[in-house]
Amino acid sequence: MKRFFLSWLTFSLTLLPTIAGPGPKWNQTFQNYFDKYKDIAIAEMLKYGIPASITLAQAVLESAAGQSELSQKGNNHFGIKCHGWDGRTVYHDDDFRGECFRAYDSVIESYEDHSRFLRNRPRYNSLFSLATTDYRGWAHGLKRAGYATNPAYAQRLIDIIELYKLYQYDIMTGTSRPIDLSQAQNKKIGTTPRMDRSQMVGPAHTIRRYNENYYIVARAGDTFETIGKEVGVSYRKLAQYNERDRNDILSEGEFIWLKKKQHQAPQDRSRFHRVQNAESLYDISQSYGIQLRYLIAMNRDLAARGVKVGDQVRLY
Repeated sequence: MKRFFLSWLTFSLTLLPTIAGPGPKWNQTFQNYFDKYKDIAIAEMLKYGIPASITLAQAVLESAAGQSELSQKGNNHFGIKCHGWDGRTVYHDDDFRGECFRAYDSVIESYEDHSRFLRNRPRYNSLFSLATTDYRGWAHGLKRAGYATNPAYAQRLIDIIELYKLYQYDIMTGTSRPIDLSQAQNKKIGTTPRMDRSQMVGPAHTIRRYNENYYIVARAGDTFETIGKEVGVSYRKLAQYNERDRNDILSEGEFIWLKKKQHQAPQDRSRFHRVQNAESLYDISQSYGIQLRYLIAMNRDLAARGVKVGDQVRLY
């Protein structure tokens, strides 16, 4: 964390001209990073109370927009070292040669650990009395608490937040969901969620959140291996999470879950799903992020005879 400024400067000189005059210039690489990870930052804000703008600005600085050696080797996007850590590790030159850093199975785990890191350390306690919209207070508070030693750290965070308008994410009350939440909650029957095609364009998949999990929408040509490399999750684990063979061909528009699916759908929607077209129970399990065996357990009679159009499938 302490050498963030060197990483920032090296990245800006070797990749894109981001520093000129008093503050950084806009660049597409940073914007792509924010577009990709904003939903994770918002979800962490809703859970822990850390402004999404602060999380994103810290991550892009510490990881050089996901291009640093540490983020590539260990999925560590916040430069958090090994102190008090009994998980996987990776060694990297920082203040000293060969320092120990935390390593994660995915970028998502790095974001989650960053939230716990701030929340569970007394020196950051005062920050949590600030509003999530007070990104300036958070930036200066992090510097005072010793998150980084460079005197420009707080201003760098503020410059990035204001240049990329990251403060817009601090007022979010929820994140993107695959379910059509325009349905009244007291309706008895649901239908399969559909994704707007406009949401599937761009240089990288947008990571979205639903049912206490994260997912992306597959594009033509995607495989578990290509998605795994992009999001920092083993392709074998991705296939396992999605209850598929790791060599399966993915269809455009499929939801690919990045963590193990849940036992049921969230209870903020209708309890039943109406089967459409040629849907299978597996299709429905993927739509709502439910493990297939639990969906079958809730619908044993339907599973025994096979679902057909118009059937009502219980989700929780």
